[in-house]
Formats: sequence, structure tokens, C-alpha cells
Amino acid sequence: MNTLAVTIGIVIILTVLLDAFETIVLPRRVQRAFRLTSLFYRGTWVPWMKASKYIQSTSRRENFLSYFGPLSLILLLAVWAGSLIFGFTLLQYGAGEHVRLSDENVSFGVLLYHSGETFFTLGYGDVVPISPVARTIAVLEAGMGFAFLGVVIGYLPVVYSAFSDRELEISLLDSRAGSPPTATEMLSRLGCCPDTTVLDGIFRDWERWSANLLATHISYPVLSFFRSQHSNQSWLGALTVMLDVTSLVIVGIEGIRPEQAKLTFAMARHAAVDLAQVVHADYDANVPSRLTMAGLEQIRTSLKANGLRLREDEAADQKLAKLRSLYEPYIEGTSRRLLIAVPAWIRTERKKDNWQSGPWDKLIQKKESADAARLVMDDHF
Repeated sequence: MNTLAVTIGIVIILTVLLDAFETIVLPRRVQRAFRLTSLFYRGTWVPWMKASKYIQSTSRRENFLSYFGPLSLILLLAVWAGSLIFGFTLLQYGAGEHVRLSDENVSFGVLLYHSGETFFTLGYGDVVPISPVARTIAVLEAGMGFAFLGVVIGYLPVVYSAFSDRELEISLLDSRAGSPPTATEMLSRLGCCPDTTVLDGIFRDWERWSANLLATHISYPVLSFFRSQHSNQSWLGALTVMLDVTSLVIVGIEGIRPEQAKLTFAMARHAAVDLAQVVHADYDANVPSRLTMAGLEQIRTSLKANGLRLREDEAADQKLAKLRSLYEPYIEGTSRRLLIAVPAWIRTERKKDNWQSGPWDKLIQKKESADAARLVMDDHF
């Protein structure tokens, strides 16, 4: 018996099983110095992120980055499967005895092949374990391979279901806060509604969305790398807008009650802090401020033009600065880590919302212009 090979094989198998259990089954964040999944994402995301910086087009860069989440999920499953196969190969090499039907020597490479066909339950029978230990190991590996297949079948639908639930509210935000969304735009569109319960209802929905975001992205951290369907939307952007909006309401907007906004802010801030740690975001004290005094005055002017009056005094400015300090460092850190753009506080240029634009719009406009020009010529002659 090769004790070293057996020991290494057992360590590999136990490490993979523990890592898969913590990643798929255990619904909480795990912090350990060595964790296979964390090392995998650190080792693959950084080069992927650096490669994306060479792509000049914003849309193409976003498309490139969007591949990482689903692809990394498949690669992680492949790493787990490959590691288990290699671990069982070491066990068979160190403790098992085998014969080959063609009477050829059973080398380590042959045992690796035998481990692979056993794990995936192919059962060709060209390599046969003949000792009780080797047969026991083969049975355990076949059972583990079958269980692995079942876990994969159950894991992928859960991840994509959580992704779909997350994107639902993000899509609804399009008509309420613009594309990309901003806090000022959302308040301008909804804050002046005569029925104040409308905004409270939206805040309540986003409180639940933030709680669901926190729960799913801690249980399945790979979701943090899944990009939204549109390049000007993201889960981080939606979370930021909701924190910005509730901050303004908490500071004080005439005619809008702050009670539900405080609850939504608390939940959204909780999600921002915890998810920054999930993606291993770094703090940077030199990040430029998202909101200058000139920008704040511009927000007040824009809101006033839409029938809203934001509180104007030094205490209000200090309160807003305090609220921003509670979440902006985490948002900025996550933004840099995932290369997701953080939305501004106010729209600097007028753009159509996603629902207002389409691939045929330019063709329709050209046709309408041509028809109008033809009518003018007909009238002229």
C-alpha cells in the first residue's frame, strides 16, 4: 500500500466534498483561509477582468463580462468532478489491485481512466478491481458520481430561478427610474404622485427585493457575477438607486413620509455591506465623491421643477452625507471588484428608457421622414 497516495487522495476528496457542501447546501457565508471555490473565483475572475479592459466597445465589454458567471459555474462543477476523479485515482493507486482484460500493465494513467469511467458510471469493464479494498472504492466512487449528477441537476435550476427573481424588479425599475436608473429620476416620476402609498408600496417591494438579494447571493455567490440582460442595468445599480432614493426621503422631502424609506434603507444597506464582503471588495479612501455640493443643488432644482421640495439647510446636508457614508464605500468597492458601473445621482443627458427604444425605431423614423418629404414634394408640385 502506498500510504502517501492514499493520504493525499483522502484529503482531496474530503476537501472537495466539504467545499461543494458549503457552496451548494450550506445557506450561509463561510470564511476560511483555504476554500476551493474562493480560490477558483479569485484565480479566474482577475485575468478575465483584466482581459476585458482591452475591449474598447462598452457593449462588447459587457457581453464579454456576462459570459463569466455562467461559464465559471460550469467550470467550477468540472473542477469538482475532476478533483474527485483524481482523488479516487490516488486511492486506487495506493490501496487497490486491478487487472486489465488485455493483460496489459495497469499504470497510473489507466487507473485515472478507470476512475473517470467509474465516476460517470460508464462501466466498460476493461479494467477490473480484484481486491476487496479496490472494489469498495469503486462502489463508493460510482455512488458519489451518481450523487454528483443529481446535485448538478438540482443546483443549476435553483441558481437560474434566483437570477430570474432578481431581474424581475430590475426590469420594473426601467419605467420608474430611467435607463440607467437614477434617484432623482425616480422621485421626479413617482414622488409627486397624489397617493403617497404608491411610493411606500414600491419601497416595500424593494425592501423585500434587497432581503432576497442578500439571501440568494450569500447562498449562491456566483450570482454576483451574473450580469443583467441590458448593459445599462445591474443588480448593484438597482441597489444603489434604492439607497440613494431612500436617503433623500429620510433627509426630508415635503409631502413624503420617511417611515417605509427607513426600513428599505436599512435592508438595502445590509445587503450592500454583506455582498461587498462576499465578492472580496477592497476599500479605497481616495475614490471621488459621487455627489458634490453643486450636484446636490442640481438635484434640489430638478426635484423642485417636478413639484418636490428637498430640505435645504446645513443639518440636512450633514445628514445626507452621514447616510451616504454608510453605504457608498461598499458600493464603490463592489463596483470596482465586479466592473459594474455605479449610477449617478441625476441624469446628465436625456436618453430613452429601454422600453421606449427598439431595433426598428431608426428604420421607422427614416421611413416617416421619407414619407413626409414625399408629401412636401407632392404639395409643391
